[in-house]
Amino acid sequence: LVFGGVHLTAIATAVGTPTYVYNAEVIRRQFRRLDQALAAIPHRICFAVKANSNLGVLRIFRDLGAGADIVSGGELRRALAAGFPAERVVFSGVGKSEDELELALMSGVGHIHLESADELAKISALATRLNVDVTLGIRVNPDVTADTHPYIATGQGGIKFGVPFDQVLELARAIHAHARLRLDSIAMHIGSQILDPSPYRQGVTKLAGLVANIRAAGIDTLRTLDIGGGLGIRYKDETPLDPALLAEAVGPLARETGLTIVLEPGRFLVGSAGVMLTTVLSRKHSGGKELVLVDAGMNDLVRPSHYMAYHDIVELEAKGRDEGNVDVVGPVCETGDFLARDRRLPAVVSGEQLAVLGAGAYGF
Repeated sequence: LVFGGVHLTAIATAVGTPTYVYNAEVIRRQFRRLDQALAAIPHRICFAVKANSNLGVLRIFRDLGAGADIVSGGELRRALAAGFPAERVVFSGVGKSEDELELALMSGVGHIHLESADELAKISALATRLNVDVTLGIRVNPDVTADTHPYIATGQGGIKFGVPFDQVLELARAIHAHARLRLDSIAMHIGSQILDPSPYRQGVTKLAGLVANIRAAGIDTLRTLDIGGGLGIRYKDETPLDPALLAEAVGPLARETGLTIVLEPGRFLVGSAGVMLTTVLSRKHSGGKELVLVDAGMNDLVRPSHYMAYHDIVELEAKGRDEGNVDVVGPVCETGDFLARDRRLPAVVSGEQLAVLGAGAYGF
């Protein structure tokens, strides 16, 4: 198996397993695809650090001119360590501690996206105490349902994400009235692994209406419309969301608002750019099941265990053996520790190595 012209067996031998390998050129290609699809629309791409916080990966995005979308103080420190200018950092996240907010204010991050009136009260007090100006956005819950796993659908009502529609204008007025605060952005994030552009169109339509209401209230400081990320990729047989279709869905509405579009993709940029290498430790037959035990587990890649997510698994060295159904399980002392169930795999044996594909996003 070759990745970016490099034999993965050589990497596994040199550094051991489990290990992640990333192909920088795939990352650059995905970034350029999205950037070029949106070329006719004023836009900025901020990589979602939660998808992959590897410093080498972050430096690729820094060099491409991307910003960074973060959800914690740790991610802020990583973004700054990777060389992102603080003004290109957007601090999202449903739960920000006071220490994290203070770090963000003292670092001079470009935007903080509000999630509630409680959070605004904390930021107002900090801005006054620290004597700093703060640029804010409001993350709106657009009450849009996306066709994805329920654990990663973040745009419908009744969940923890975003400010409900009927509370946004009041929050905008409170920000506008504070001498140290400026409302710069209206934002949404409707979920992850989305394959259909229509939820983006629905969400942006609703945001555009909010923008008009905020302007009608005499607030003229808006500069950006943040539509989040969530673009899906292929893991098994999905058809990935074409960036051109996304641009077609949101472009006309974005132009009407006159605002710069901000996107916060993660998985789309890095998911297909990573593989996880693992070594077979042993195999056994139990209760009618054939089990292949490997040295990578749910602590390395939680998606299969948490979401029943599918990742292709292939040999590093193909030997042309017959295939059979197996469960690929890890070494963690928990029954939920698996990478695949009832998967067709060649008859691999102890000491041989496998690659888990599409592992560039939401690994460890």
